Amino acid sequence: MIIVPGPSSEELGRKVAWELREKIVALEYKNFPDGENYLRFTGEFKDEDVVIVQTTGPPQDTNLIKLLFMIETAKGLGAKKVVAVLPYFAYARQDERYRPGEVVSAEVVIDLLEKAGLDGFVTFDIHNPELLGKFKIRATSLTAMPLIGEYFSRLNLKKPFVLAPDQEAPRRAEIVAGILGCEHSWLDKFRDRITGEIRSEIHEDFDVSGRDIIIVDDIISTGKTIVNAVEILRKKGAANIYVGCTHPVLAPGALERIAGAGAKEVVSTDSIPSSISKISLAPLIAEELRKG
Repeated sequence: MIIVPGPSSEELGRKVAWELREKIVALEYKNFPDGENYLRFTGEFKDEDVVIVQTTGPPQDTNLIKLLFMIETAKGLGAKKVVAVLPYFAYARQDERYRPGEVVSAEVVIDLLEKAGLDGFVTFDIHNPELLGKFKIRATSLTAMPLIGEYFSRLNLKKPFVLAPDQEAPRRAEIVAGILGCEHSWLDKFRDRITGEIRSEIHEDFDVSGRDIIIVDDIISTGKTIVNAVEILRKKGAANIYVGCTHPVLAPGALERIAGAGAKEVVSTDSIPSSISKISLAPLIAEELRKG
């Protein structure tokens, strides 16, 4: 097996190679003056299994086109099998036609990956697991929640309570709560498909007065969903409020917005490199790749 750390996941790719004790083939890359991408593999992998680690977080289109170039070229240079590890899978949230005329972007991206020659696909905490069924190749979505739970288990939390900020994430809260040995619940979230405005409501009453709370989610983009949850918790008398997520997309102002609402700490994995990426996915990626 040969590991290729892509331009958007160089550090994570190297950590995966170290975990597996496998060889790395580095990538030479640059932009031409007109903005087009230049990429070149610096080693050979004829008849080898190749794993490309390349997140498709912001800038999504740039990172995606680089990934497609790498997949097609690896197969063209004789790789026996190419597996792509996309810690963050761009466009996965546009997985159906919510309004007439919308592009189902997730299906377009899947088609592009397969046509480039991809043999296997690994991602984390995909927005809708049913999307994996759209692949014709082996496609897997792992969860980072055990790692997030382990991170918070090392803190001296007071009567912890885990909250999912919407009705799509109670399973994530359940995993983290299981590690911490505490209760969990979730909020009901409603989004206006045209304006994007979000409102949240308590799904079931719960007592968090004086307790330390961990809000867990798959993605933090604008931060508005988390802010709504923090504000609800503050009104209910929560003590310290922590936030953990898998994917720190982090639109401008997101972290400031969350901190301003009253969160004590926000942490994420390195699915997208960021200032809050304190939890590495490398051990889980390596474990999955060992399965073959």
